[in-house]
Amino acid sequence: MSVVPITSPDLDALEVSWFAALCSDDYAQLGVPDGALRSSWEHCRDITLEAERQGFRNILCPSSYQVGQDTLSFVAGMAPLTERINMLAAIRCGEMQPIMLARTVATLDHMLEGRLTLNVISSDFPGEVADSAFRYRRSREVVEILQQAWTRDSIDFEGEVYRFKGVPTDPARPYQQGGPLLYFGGYSPDALDLCARACDVYLMWPEPKQQIAQRMRDVAERATGYGRTLDYGLRVHMIVRDTEAEAREYAEHLVAALDDEYGKLIRERAHDSISLGVAHQARTRELADKFGYVEPHLWTGIGRARSGCGAALVGSTDQVLSEIEAYQNMGIRAFIFSGYPHLDEARHFGQRVMPELKTCSLPHVYGRVPATTPATPLGTGPRR
Repeated sequence: MSVVPITSPDLDALEVSWFAALCSDDYAQLGVPDGALRSSWEHCRDITLEAERQGFRNILCPSSYQVGQDTLSFVAGMAPLTERINMLAAIRCGEMQPIMLARTVATLDHMLEGRLTLNVISSDFPGEVADSAFRYRRSREVVEILQQAWTRDSIDFEGEVYRFKGVPTDPARPYQQGGPLLYFGGYSPDALDLCARACDVYLMWPEPKQQIAQRMRDVAERATGYGRTLDYGLRVHMIVRDTEAEAREYAEHLVAALDDEYGKLIRERAHDSISLGVAHQARTRELADKFGYVEPHLWTGIGRARSGCGAALVGSTDQVLSEIEAYQNMGIRAFIFSGYPHLDEARHFGQRVMPELKTCSLPHVYGRVPATTPATPLGTGPRR
């Protein structure tokens, strides 16, 4: 399976990240509400601190208006509580006036001393149903304004949605030279164009490897047209145990109490539930065997009760490591993992798999200053 050009071709270490369940997405069994796992400040704080203890290099802090907490407020609260882990904060483009967003991001980046990364998203706002092409054009304008705020003395921008002339950028200068690294996921032609033009890491949801490889080639071709190369990331759930049988048994346990009608309600409450990416996840479930596996270790049962990323890698430690290596050989350098419940599964993965991985924070491009220490084998730095 051919690989694609990447920003960091000589990087033999991976950015391994975890997920903070800010959007009421944590269960002991899917579809069975559990008050102890609700999206509270305390619970999501504990997930993040455990991820840092286990050596994860970054943590995705998602955004959803209808369910969960405010992402940027959460990241600000975690800044003084963490020391090494990066924070991957989702920003919904257009939700905040872009110059004010630039200032907010700069403040957070200083609070985190450069440990901030951003996940650029383009979903509808509450009460809004906008054309997909328009949403991505709006996002492109936001990203261009942010990059002006982070790299120029003033903002001068004339677009379809935003127009600014001579706005000083002093309040919006971040800690990292050039601003935080921009992660992006999207499937439409307009989405791919936005990532190819202006973002740094293209994030994908789990599909059969041939489809992922083709998606990477499509994005790489667009990026090459703009004289750029990108890094690539995979967002996927994890179920890892000592044996494959134990992992598969736990996967079945996760959905044993799931009512499919309630699972559908969970999927449809998200603002991105009608997106092209979600449609691809549904198609992947349709291709799976009667046990929900679309590949020997890629299980789609998660998607029965979740919009967005809807599959998990299921297997023993060695099997999961082999899957990660296969993705790495394809050119994927960033991984965002999660599992149910998130606190327990961070420990399972951290104890079984993390000691076998060489981890890093992705190298920054465009002159950005690295947010954390260079790539080092896990365990060689200070641990808390």
